[in-house]
Amino acid sequence: MQDHPGDLIDLRGDCANCFGLCCVALPFTASADFALDKAAGTPCRNLQDDHRCGIHARLRQSGFTGCTVYDCFGAGQKVSQVTFAGQDWRAGSRADARRMFDVFPVVRQLHELLWYLTEALSLPAARPLQTELRELLDATEELTRRPSEELASLDVAAHRQKVNVLLLRTSELARAGVRGRKKERRGADLMGARLVGADLRGANLRGAYLIAADLTGADLRGADLIGADLRDTDLTDADLTGAFFLTQPQLNAARGSAGTRLPESVGRPAHWTAQR
Repeated sequence: MQDHPGDLIDLRGDCANCFGLCCVALPFTASADFALDKAAGTPCRNLQDDHRCGIHARLRQSGFTGCTVYDCFGAGQKVSQVTFAGQDWRAGSRADARRMFDVFPVVRQLHELLWYLTEALSLPAARPLQTELRELLDATEELTRRPSEELASLDVAAHRQKVNVLLLRTSELARAGVRGRKKERRGADLMGARLVGADLRGANLRGAYLIAADLTGADLRGADLIGADLRDTDLTDADLTGAFFLTQPQLNAARGSAGTRLPESVGRPAHWTAQR
């Protein structure tokens, strides 16, 4: 995948500086996404002593598609190297390890918010909100650097709500600049919908369910895609130029082609090369 511009580069997982936290802290259930059950706090059987995945090159073929979709937004290295100052969970006490595993998903949520705020600051249409966005970004970054005890008890939902209010205003400003009629599809159930060639320029698709929808050749320029469920969504030859609040995990869960046009903030998933 291509590198992200600017500050977004720091909000991508850096496995070389993480202690395999996503492979230990998080639970998963045997399904189409995971080949087996794993409890939270239990190392995945594929995790090696050097904290690398033993089947990383063949995760999809081995039944671990869910792992190829996931991204921690850089929370793994933040918790490993900053919150716990480079202390390996294997080397510390069980209490320290449990606290690290508890803190990781909290910081992951905060880093996702940092992603959205950083992208919002890059949008020309959001210039009137620059001061508020910067202040909230700085406040969010400060939260990620708090001691583990404070992070474990942090009310992330309350902070997310504050961020969401500002992101909604950002979305309205950004989509207002898109020409044409803008569809309102916030939270819409579009599972399996046939939207081939659909004009979705400047559409509000926040939280929309687009699971297995066919968006082949659709025009999504300038659309708000925050929280949209793109699992198995067909984006073959779709145009997402200028679409915003789209994350790498969302894109990794979708299907696409060499003809799919993407915003600069995300990279083309490697598995797309196998698609038509």
